[in-house]
Amino acid sequence: MSNATAPVTRGAAWKIVASVVVVTGAVVYLMAGSMKPELQIYKHVDEVMTNLPSMRGHKLQVHGNVVDGSIEQKPGTLEYRFKIETRDPRPHAVITALYTGLVPDTFKSGAEVVASGKLGEGDVLHVIPDGIMAKCPSKYDAAKIGGTAKTGVDPGVKQL
Repeated sequence: MSNATAPVTRGAAWKIVASVVVVTGAVVYLMAGSMKPELQIYKHVDEVMTNLPSMRGHKLQVHGNVVDGSIEQKPGTLEYRFKIETRDPRPHAVITALYTGLVPDTFKSGAEVVASGKLGEGDVLHVIPDGIMAKCPSKYDAAKIGGTAKTGVDPGVKQL
């Protein structure tokens, strides 16, 4: 009884090499394709406004605060127009945003938000559906609300 193994034939070796190359190529192709379209750029309002040409055409996440009194809603719809600004210590800048959909309960004048979308004509941020994230207040203060239940409508929202 001999422990010698039969040598691999040249045809079998080529089949193994070809299989490894095909599988590796397929994995690399799928990984590269799956990462590219979901890339989003996270910027503060001042960074977007100072680099407008380079921001156009990219998916953006824009961080800032809703400008007091800027929220407008088209009557009978879920269409909103509002402004987002940066505050101290960052340089002051403002961008107008358009959004259609339900807004978070914490979305109101002065709220800290991150809006996801793309820059459109007139350097307006067109926010995607479910693209508004409003920061939750760090502390609940019933005295500020007046001790009553919220109706779901921010009294600071104007009609368009």
